[in-house]
Amino acid sequence: MEKFTLELLFKIIGIGSASGLVYKDNSLFVISDNSSFLYEYYIPENELSKIKLFENAQENIPKKDKFDFESIALKGNKLHLLGSGSTANREKRLIYNLDSKKIKEKDLSKLYQNLKKYASISDEELNIEGAIFSNKNWFLFQRGNGANSRNGIIKTKSLKKECQTELVEVRLPKIKHVETSFTDAVLVEDKIYFLATAEDTTSTYDDGEILGSIIGRLNSQTFEIEFTQKISDTHKFEGLTLYKKTENEIQFLICEDNDTDILETNIYKLTVKMKV
Repeated sequence: MEKFTLELLFKIIGIGSASGLVYKDNSLFVISDNSSFLYEYYIPENELSKIKLFENAQENIPKKDKFDFESIALKGNKLHLLGSGSTANREKRLIYNLDSKKIKEKDLSKLYQNLKKYASISDEELNIEGAIFSNKNWFLFQRGNGANSRNGIIKTKSLKKECQTELVEVRLPKIKHVETSFTDAVLVEDKIYFLATAEDTTSTYDDGEILGSIIGRLNSQTFEIEFTQKISDTHKFEGLTLYKKTENEIQFLICEDNDTDILETNIYKLTVKMKV
């Protein structure tokens, strides 16, 4: 069991239902699953900027209409935002160039159909909650909170063309009677650190009672679990990004999806002590 500390680092007013994070150069980029903005919070100045992903960007989009951006990943100088794929209007990818500030929109419907085909995931079960790009591969984290609990990692060479994919199923610990399921992941050197939450529901669409969240680590080659640790009994932690790393500890920033219309987000610092 790893030693950890969890502390509230700061509160951001103006963002609700935070679902993913990327920390880079003193800026924290945040996505929300019911918003069509990308948020940049410049930590030294406590300054929040809103980046329109679409011309008519809005917040607190009704559930049936939202794009459900659950994954954000850094590839080179570009941020990739992925919809969860859990409904037809949640199959978009937005690419934000950090240098030019330009945004490109891509359709993920064919890719997601391909993923469901090769990984044998039904339309009702697909629920992408995290993404990592590493060694010319994309790793997409399928949250298995549907009726069949297909929790795992989808490995694919491309997000824009049909190619062979595979789903490596991962059995995660239970909290009470519910198996935890992936909510985000980040690569730190050659290890994958992930968040997972137990939510008492068998639907990728409807929310359920939150039973707690865990942090864990996977071998990036075999996807074997190296450790897991419960970090909360009540929080639905969804976003995970590397903050600082030393020889003895790793600090992550994590966010919580509060599933409300309140435009405020708590950012926590999770420190994991390394065994030496």
